[in-house]
Amino acid sequence: MEVYLDNSATTRCFDKAAALMTRIMCEDYGNPSSLHRKGVEAEKYIRYAKDVIADNLKVNQKEIFFTSGGTESDNLALMGCARANCRSGRHLITTQIEHPAVLQTMKHLEEEGFRVTYLPVDQKGCIRLEDLGRAITGETILVSIMHTNNEVGSMQPVAKAGALIKGINPRILFHVDAVQGYGKCRIYPKRMKIDLLSASGHKIHGPKGTGFLYVDEKVKIKPIVFGGGQQNGIRSGTENVPGIAGLAKAIEIIYGDLDREVENLYRLKRAFVSGVQKIDDVIVNGHSDETGAPHIVSVSFKGVRSEVILHALEDKGVYVSAGSACSARKPQPSATLRAMGIEPQLLGSTIRFSFSVFTTMEEINYTLEMLYDIIPMLRKYTRQ
Repeated sequence: MEVYLDNSATTRCFDKAAALMTRIMCEDYGNPSSLHRKGVEAEKYIRYAKDVIADNLKVNQKEIFFTSGGTESDNLALMGCARANCRSGRHLITTQIEHPAVLQTMKHLEEEGFRVTYLPVDQKGCIRLEDLGRAITGETILVSIMHTNNEVGSMQPVAKAGALIKGINPRILFHVDAVQGYGKCRIYPKRMKIDLLSASGHKIHGPKGTGFLYVDEKVKIKPIVFGGGQQNGIRSGTENVPGIAGLAKAIEIIYGDLDREVENLYRLKRAFVSGVQKIDDVIVNGHSDETGAPHIVSVSFKGVRSEVILHALEDKGVYVSAGSACSARKPQPSATLRAMGIEPQLLGSTIRFSFSVFTTMEEINYTLEMLYDIIPMLRKYTRQ
């Protein structure tokens, strides 16, 4: 049996999204910047995608910019806004548990002379709104807070954060990295006081190399990619028409029955958490109930290295992760787990299990059975 439980790293593409992309690559392959019929046909797919996303977020079409994924969206939001608004101040705020696409960009902006405040989180991986309020100064121009953490599934109070930020200073820009949250809940930027929002296609059963950035029409932002002036000059480069259309099709599908799918994910999560807690010396990190993300469970297994568990499960046909896929090839203690105050000896003993709309209860039960066999055996071997 093959069980894929690494959906926070990437997801299987929906068949309908893949079929649409194949048709565009082989039939409707024109450059959308071309004025002939083939170009017009390609442009129609971009307009279709903008319609889908704008309707989903309840925003304007012209506020949607297509990118190569979450990393580029985060980079464009942070660097583009920091540089465009630096005359108003040079202070930025984020959290200690952001994705590297945000944290590394913030480090780069520090090298450019910006000052960054990194907010701490509690033991469940959530920021405290009072910390955010105290961090804001007259020099603050941008706050970036992720919607859902990619390692432990903690969901930040972004709506309350947005209201707090705008209540202190309406001119402060609020960016939300929604790569792990989009497709798992309904997000309405205007209502939640979000000025910029990043999303990625391959996390929601769309194609890799696709994503978008929502930018409120009132936001001042500079491009970080230069070229032919596509997308109003904000993101130059020939648009990835097949990828953009595939992304839109995935959004249509996943939001077509979102409530039922999310409830099923929580059902799987409850069963998995209940089952894994039957193993001795196991700690579930973050929120194990419905206050956390429906698709992510982080588990620390005392006395066994993450890599050992990962490969032991792989031998049984179960695919999981030892943490963020973006840092998997650079072994180092998780910044997220450290920020949450996880015991040092558990930092290297943590596995992330992440589910999708394709995950079944049979797969959950099979994975638990394998863990019941593997963990005691590995502990016994370790002790020897």
